[in-house]
Amino acid sequence: MSEKGEVDLTGAKQNTGVWLVKVPKYLSQQWAKATGRGEVGKLRICKKGNQGKPEVSFTLNEELTVIDGIEDKTVSAPREHPFTMQSVGGQTLAVFTETSSDKITLEGVVVQRAECRPAVSESYMRLKRLQIEESSKPARLSQRLEKAVTNNYKPVANHDYNREYERKKKEEGKRARADKQQVLDMLFSAFEKHQYYNIKDLVDITKQPVIYLKEILRDIGIYNVKGTHKNTWELRPEYRHYQGEEKTDE
Repeated sequence: MSEKGEVDLTGAKQNTGVWLVKVPKYLSQQWAKATGRGEVGKLRICKKGNQGKPEVSFTLNEELTVIDGIEDKTVSAPREHPFTMQSVGGQTLAVFTETSSDKITLEGVVVQRAECRPAVSESYMRLKRLQIEESSKPARLSQRLEKAVTNNYKPVANHDYNREYERKKKEEGKRARADKQQVLDMLFSAFEKHQYYNIKDLVDITKQPVIYLKEILRDIGIYNVKGTHKNTWELRPEYRHYQGEEKTDE
């Protein structure tokens, strides 16, 4: 039940009493098959004198007795279901309903508990026997193949893309990280010759792992994402010192 929403307590004011009845699973499933406001059965309450407890029973509508889907067989649900009456036992129980708009309504307070059990009959025993057989079936079954598995489905020792990944990983591992200042010296020396470099060329020049090299480049460089020099690195303005500029200054 939702934590939010208004609660309509009209049922409490009207002192509406309701019964809390436990029913077999198959019976609730058969009720769900009823269309619209169709009749699902009849409830009988018989009193024997003023002192005796009432006898309560439920009779399932004959149209809802057909149960499908058990071992591909059609069986009939028992129709007669006597009630075993129980006390509330000092508990305070209530029934609520909730709408799609989160409005909660108190339908009533539980004044009687009961258990609806099927009367022992041939149809009930047949239903139970099939249910037990169905539940005892293994969840998985092994199957013997008459033909050998074709090459299309045989496991491969290693896929091409896995081998390519391992090759690149080994090459990356061979490149030991140099001191940061040493890498900076190599980068500044390279950028004195050219203004723009792609990452592959810088890896070849410095012999450093790509991830480590990018960490250093982010401190001193700018990565161009568009324009003529797209996907290349260049130095930040404060670090630029090209050979061409030296010649011009002279």
